[in-house]
Amino acid sequence: MAENSSETSGSVHRRCPTHSSPGVGASKWIRLNVGGTYFLTTRQTLCRDPKSFLFRLSQADPELDSDKDETGAYLIDRDPTYFGPVLNYLRHGKLVLNRDLAEEGVLEEAEFYNITSLIKLIKDKIRDRDCKTSQVPVKHVYRVLQCQEEELTQMVSTMSDGWKFEQLVSIGSSYNYGNEDQAEFLCVVSKELHNQSYGTNSEPSEKAKILQERGSRM
Repeated sequence: MAENSSETSGSVHRRCPTHSSPGVGASKWIRLNVGGTYFLTTRQTLCRDPKSFLFRLSQADPELDSDKDETGAYLIDRDPTYFGPVLNYLRHGKLVLNRDLAEEGVLEEAEFYNITSLIKLIKDKIRDRDCKTSQVPVKHVYRVLQCQEEELTQMVSTMSDGWKFEQLVSIGSSYNYGNEDQAEFLCVVSKELHNQSYGTNSEPSEKAKILQERGSRM
């Protein structure tokens, strides 16, 4: 928790062993300075995962090189924005993230502090998120172009910006040029839409559907 907050719990837990002085205040509360932001929590909270960096910190592990600032808070050079969810997970066992907080950022902190259960939880959450994203159907916009026979080759060869030829429908002869009838066609083209707000043009129009059905019977 932040410095001006307090942590309360209605449950009674056994105190984890400590190598600090026997004073009640010194043994229960620990102050952390994470990237310039202060957090106040209990030794009991930091002892949730006995394999974690925070457990060793709370035990004053002599092999752990940990400095303190002038207020006596442990100095941790990490991003405080992502430390909040990590500390809250140790408090109540749930992963709670704000909408604007990336799971990958919290995963980095969980791996740094070596909190194995939280690492697994976040990886599962990221996997589920990516799976849902990959299952989003591809949207298309369709257009119907009218052209004469002599214009077909040029029109198809000059299509760009992701437009793709879908179907060609003959609508008969429109005019006579010399001694030859010039056939007229409707050309259906499509384009994928990526990361856009899909409007009414994201699906084939009724006219395009009718033309496709007519073309499939020809």
